Amino acid sequence: MPAVLRLRFPIIPRLPLVPDVLHRCEVPRDLASVTTRGAEVDPAAVGLSSEDVEAIWRSVTNLYRSGIHPAISVCLRRHGQVVLDRAIGHSHGNGPAARPGEARRLATPDTPFVLYSATKAVTAMVVHLLDQRGELHIGDRVCDYIPAFGAGGKDAITIGHVLSHRAGVPSVPKEAMDLDNLGDRELIVRLLSDAKLTSRPGRSLAYHAVSGGFILGEVVQRVTGRSIADVLRSDILDPLGFRWMGYGVGPQDLDQVATDHATGFPVVPPISWLMERALGMPFDKVVDAGNDPRLRTGVIPAGNGVATANELSRFYELLRCNGELDGVRIFEPRTIRRSITEQSYHEIDLTLGLPQRFSLGFMLGSKVLSLFGPDTESAFGHLGFTNIIGWADPDRALSGAVLTSGKPVLYPEVFVLLGLMRTIGKRCPKVA
Repeated sequence: MPAVLRLRFPIIPRLPLVPDVLHRCEVPRDLASVTTRGAEVDPAAVGLSSEDVEAIWRSVTNLYRSGIHPAISVCLRRHGQVVLDRAIGHSHGNGPAARPGEARRLATPDTPFVLYSATKAVTAMVVHLLDQRGELHIGDRVCDYIPAFGAGGKDAITIGHVLSHRAGVPSVPKEAMDLDNLGDRELIVRLLSDAKLTSRPGRSLAYHAVSGGFILGEVVQRVTGRSIADVLRSDILDPLGFRWMGYGVGPQDLDQVATDHATGFPVVPPISWLMERALGMPFDKVVDAGNDPRLRTGVIPAGNGVATANELSRFYELLRCNGELDGVRIFEPRTIRRSITEQSYHEIDLTLGLPQRFSLGFMLGSKVLSLFGPDTESAFGHLGFTNIIGWADPDRALSGAVLTSGKPVLYPEVFVLLGLMRTIGKRCPKVA
């Protein structure tokens, strides 16, 4: 076992009566001992230099040195070629709450992670595929497929409202997030149908952290007679040969998925109240739920996707290439265009409290304030709880994924993550 260094970055003076409450993992002195690589092409073949790639990787290692993320896996494609596919840290056994003597397992590019809200983009594309086939229309009312859902003034909610977080039902009752209830469709439909509007459908932007996924999943079930998990697998993933991506995993694969860890500062009110309202459970229970076999083998269309960084990057490469990848066409170009059509322009999100650009299923980039780095107006993708990002940037011929196992909300090095995205944008210039 390599020597380790426990890093601490207190933001207040270390006083006798002020404990260090910032939760971090142990960081090895020798980062090469916890770094693994996949197959990468010569960067020169896609207009980059080795220094460009290594500068990006240095940004990743800087993030890892913070101790906030026990494992980080990153995959970047440029013009369809993998220029970076690496992992650093441990997928199991090295976290703030790791059990004494627990075996540590290195993360590799083949390690799958739970995607949390980054799953929403995948779910959205299942719905867009059904629209492409004429099996539904984005403008249809949800109650046209789930009649009971129209109660309480919700009859005006369209599928498009749900995709764009404008349906007016951003929260879910705690019962919906009881892991014992995940397979109870009848109960979930009843809870959704009984939900009260918080605003007129279409009027306000309020991030639907969990509720929208359940609504869309039930619509897909009613339209096709198949679960959304089956439609995703048979109609999108299998034709492209994906190994991991999907909603959860089979019981036999549970031990392959990276363990998540609560890191950073403890979450206190009012942030904890806002997150509980959005997620349907207290924040300190979210990470426990994320590691629970019931969640990891269930179907939560807004939050329990599983994939490797390479696969998530490849999914976005499919979208960047207008729906065709490796000679297999899944989506028509017009379907991709529709899916990334802007619905909210830097409007204050009433759930997140931040200005956002949203399309019909994706978070969109912008010139200055962008999840995907500056000058990324054409970029689209999705964030996952809390530092997971999948995206495509057509202007840069780029598709990428950053997967992490630390789940902080507040921590001093959040700017290091933003710096990573900035470095990617700087080192991967726009193409003619």
